Amino acid sequence: MSPGRGAVVFDLDGTLIDSAPDIQQAANAVLAAEGLPPITAEETRRFIGNGAGVFVARMMAAAGRDPEPAAHARLLSGFLARYESAVHLTRVYPGVGGALAALRAAGHRLAICTNKPVAPARAVLAHLGLAPVFEAVVGGDSLPVRKPDPAPLLQAVGELGAIPAVYVGDSEVDAETAARAGLPFALYTEGYRKTPVDALPHDARFDSFAALPGLVDRLMPRTA
Repeated sequence: MSPGRGAVVFDLDGTLIDSAPDIQQAANAVLAAEGLPPITAEETRRFIGNGAGVFVARMMAAAGRDPEPAAHARLLSGFLARYESAVHLTRVYPGVGGALAALRAAGHRLAICTNKPVAPARAVLAHLGLAPVFEAVVGGDSLPVRKPDPAPLLQAVGELGAIPAVYVGDSEVDAETAARAGLPFALYTEGYRKTPVDALPHDARFDSFAALPGLVDRLMPRTA
């Protein structure tokens, strides 16, 4: 394979997009319907990363409600009903468009691997005009397991032809997923991570998407 040809798989929330304002709005609408207090923007960012079910359990606990199964199922249903249309406050991080264009121009194939359910993931990508860029989208409900299990990431790479790959993410979950999948990991430092950068395993770090194409070129495994 020639240099520059490979798969670049991205996490979504906190990596390519700042979706926390929409997620907070959806969460607080559900909590208000239950007569529960809202969660803050900081709590929202802290609760993102392990899928919708875990997010709802965390928001319930923060609001002082025991996330027992019946209540959790009801609030999760209400949250998911709002989640797919929760796109209007979400913004793409600066430089993402240029970086994606440069990666594609270099011959890379792009995919998404997120713990966000696949329908909301596709909805927000379409709303932001990013859907045509990605050849595969693997969500938190695409497989029986989700990140940090490596299966979703390996599924995304497989859908692109099982070519050499790099994973790009922003969180502890992403770092563990890449390590378990045996893939190089590029850490976006301006996302939703809770751990200091130096405490997260990564092969490269960046705070500006202008740097990403060069990092990918350096990290991408070479084949004969």
